[in-house]
Amino acid sequence: MSTVNVSLKVLPVVEEERIYPVVDKVIELIKESGVKYIVGPSETTMEGELDELLEIVKKAQDVCIKEGASRVVSIVMIDYKPGGVTMDEKIYKYR
Repeated sequence: MSTVNVSLKVLPVVEEERIYPVVDKVIELIKESGVKYIVGPSETTMEGELDELLEIVKKAQDVCIKEGASRVVSIVMIDYKPGGVTMDEKIYKYR
């Protein structure tokens, strides 16, 4: 399967002071998965096999609930092309 990019934005429904700690736990999940990722101000973009990245997205919902969210709204963006797509090819000129 081709390399894809999946961007994930989680919006856990918690008290405002708990938002960053819950999001930090999701980023920790992504880090521990071993996939390549970049944390942005509004979302985290991951690179890898689609099935693996979608499994991380599923687990991220559970992490938020485990951390006390009563509800989770997530925005997922998938960048896919048959030959594969990398984060580097899209942002190298800005680094």
